[in-house]
Amino acid sequence: MKMNQLWHTKSAKETVSCGRGIAKLLIPGDVLALIGDLGSGKTTFVKGLAAGLGIADMRLVKSPTFVIFHIYQADTPIYHFDLYRLETEADLDDIGFDEFLSDRNAISVVEWADRIPSISERATVTVEISVDNEKERTIRLYRGLLARNLTTNIQGE
Repeated sequence: MKMNQLWHTKSAKETVSCGRGIAKLLIPGDVLALIGDLGSGKTTFVKGLAAGLGIADMRLVKSPTFVIFHIYQADTPIYHFDLYRLETEADLDDIGFDEFLSDRNAISVVEWADRIPSISERATVTVEISVDNEKERTIRLYRGLLARNLTTNIQGE
């Protein structure tokens, strides 16, 4: 996988800000695959993404680990999935996952996307978050045409 962009954040606030910036460049139908260890800041990143897409109260954005997914009503609906507890792709069929990802009127965000390899193939962009230390994170943006466009637009700001 070719890396298209890299950010270093020094706080949760900066990780939120990174998510907010990327959100402004997304269009309905996009699928974001989020990869990172437990506690790396995936849900923190999604809070920024949701804020950038019109969610006024970021406290509404919570990790869907135990419920598998949340739907956030924003300017563009957000489907927020967490695959941490799932074992196989068949588990996704039970929740209608494929229909959600195919919704061209919403943005889908999938935490732990690397647990189900076929998700990465459907992702418009993949974001990998790694822990540098207690507060600092490295955020890597990968994949295709959208990733190149995001990089161009963010660098141009």
